[in-house]
Amino acid sequence: MSSTTTIRLSDELKARLAEAARRGGTTAHGFILEAIAEKIEQDERRSAFAEEAQTRLSRLVQSGRSIAWDDMKRYLGARIAGDKVAPPAARKLAR
Repeated sequence: MSSTTTIRLSDELKARLAEAARRGGTTAHGFILEAIAEKIEQDERRSAFAEEAQTRLSRLVQSGRSIAWDDMKRYLGARIAGDKVAPPAARKLAR
């Protein structure tokens, strides 16, 4: 099912829309639908990222353990260089 939504565009924005749609080989309607879908997907990804970050922070605070950034940088650098190294161990956070 679909429904109609009305948006009001300034003449300048409407002209820019028409030109962008033409360059993209689509209609203004198609361009608008694609733009809205892209914006919604971006918002959903941002929201999922924020949720995951909050979950990880909660686990970190609950456990009180983390990996020091310097240790992680050395580990990642070694992995990029192709070295087989053990991942750094989490340790109690300094207070």
